[in-house]
Parts: sequence; C-alpha cells; structure tokens
Amino acid sequence: MTTGSGTVQVVRSVAELEGIREELRGTERTVGFVPTMGFLHDGHASLLAAARAQCDFVVLSIFVNPKQFNQASDLEGYPRDEERDLGIAAEQGVDLVFSPEADDLYPEGFATSVEVRGLTDVLCGSEDSRGAGHFRGVTTVVALLLNLVDPDVAYFGQKDAQQAAVIGRMVRDLAFRTRVAVVPTVREPDGLAMSSRNARLSEAGRQTAVVVPRALERAREVALSEGPAAGIEAGRAVFRAEGLEPEYLEARTLSGLREVEEASEDDWMLAVAVEVDGVRLIDNLPVEAGTGKGAGR
Repeated sequence: MTTGSGTVQVVRSVAELEGIREELRGTERTVGFVPTMGFLHDGHASLLAAARAQCDFVVLSIFVNPKQFNQASDLEGYPRDEERDLGIAAEQGVDLVFSPEADDLYPEGFATSVEVRGLTDVLCGSEDSRGAGHFRGVTTVVALLLNLVDPDVAYFGQKDAQQAAVIGRMVRDLAFRTRVAVVPTVREPDGLAMSSRNARLSEAGRQTAVVVPRALERAREVALSEGPAAGIEAGRAVFRAEGLEPEYLEARTLSGLREVEEASEDDWMLAVAVEVDGVRLIDNLPVEAGTGKGAGR
C-alpha cells in the first residue's frame, strides 16, 4: 500500500508474516517493533520514530486484542480507524504493518496463556481495577507477537508504565532475545497524556481531564517535600475539588512496582487511574533517580 510519504507493506496472516521474517533473518538488518491496538496518535508516532531512528526495519502491529478486555462493551467501543493508522505509519517510515484477525492469532483450540505474577495484582491489576486477567491478555498477545516478529527491540510508552514493567519482566524471565525500550510519555499542550481513549471524551469531559496531570504535578511537589503519603493525599484533594475520586493514586517503583515510602528512593513514579466522563484514564509521573525532579513532561 502506498500512502502519505511512503510505501507500507500490510500483511494480515501469520503465515505471510513468518515468510517475511524468515527472509529478514538471512540479513544483518535490525528489526524494531511497535505493538499497538491502532487508532494511532502522537504518542504512538514517538515510538515509531524511536524505532525508525534505531533500527533498519520497523514493524507495527495493529490488533485490538479481545483477551485484554474484561467487558464486551469496552472492546466494541474501542476506537478504530485503519486508513488513518496506515497513513501515520507511512509518515513515520514503517516498513511493515501486521494487522491480523483474531481467529488467525488465536485459532480454534488455542489454550495457552502467559502470566507474570506479582506485578499484575497491583494498580490496574488489582481486584478493584481491571484485574490480573487484563494483564494476562496483554502478556499472552505480546509473547505471541514477539515470537512471530522476533524483533531486536520492542518499543512501549511510559504512559502505560505498569504494562512496560510487566512486559520487561516477562521478556527477562522467558529469555526473549528482544530488548524492551520505554519511550517517554507524549502530552497535549495542557499536559493531558495522549491516549486513544481521549477520543471518547465529550468536550466538557476533555476540559475536566486536565485535572489528571495537575493532580500528579501537585502530588509530586508535596511528595518531594513532605513524603509520598502526603503527596498522594494532596493529589487526591485536587481530584476531589473536581468531584472525582481516583480508582488509585499510588507511589510505586518503576521496575518492580513496589510501594514507595521515601521520596529519596530511586526510580519511582506517581501512578493514577480515574474515570472522567465515563472514560477510564491512566497516567503516571516518574521521578528521576536520586534527583527529586519530575521526569514525565
């Protein structure tokens, strides 16, 4: 397919992808991979740009994975626009787009799942949130895609910090040869983290949503001077002023997702999930190791 500023090859079957990957193995070209569920935005574009800058051949997958949705309505309501996605892929210099049907990735009799214990029962994996089943769906499809694409580097966004931590642990534990690269969050001018879900916000909801980065900034400010517990309470106060109660607002380490009690600890973040206008938004604000400075903007 030729679109935008270049030519993008689109494959829709596992068999075709395996043939292309086998050809690449006979070369010394490095492969970068960006797995997505489509409806691309500038955050995805930053992942693709990083892959393009660092690798010889860039693969983008577009697959709305049914295994990571707990509610059928959420799956049905997930925004889709493949034509626009392919245009963005072309603009970013993607070489290959893999966009399979669910029946091809999960054929009849598919009975395997991949689960990362410990990191998936907190934050978005807690019983009060999406639950560990969500991440089981994520790790299963990512493991499958990594096996099929066999990339040298796979790129994930910092906005989905828990997902990045879970995938990183899975890759280490299962000895995938792929390196996981985490790219900083891309934000709108008012600070809202870019997300495909933002498209589901009404105009009023979009205006309210800016409370998410404001609350995180306030939480960070207080956490660095008075400690994480005080920072979390300050952030919750910002939400309450808007009539919102976050699903969670916590201080966690970036890699192990361990609770943080002292602001002086290295590599931690403030992470939040909150429903705004009927849309569940997640975000986080990392703190640079040993500096006490925000690293999320």
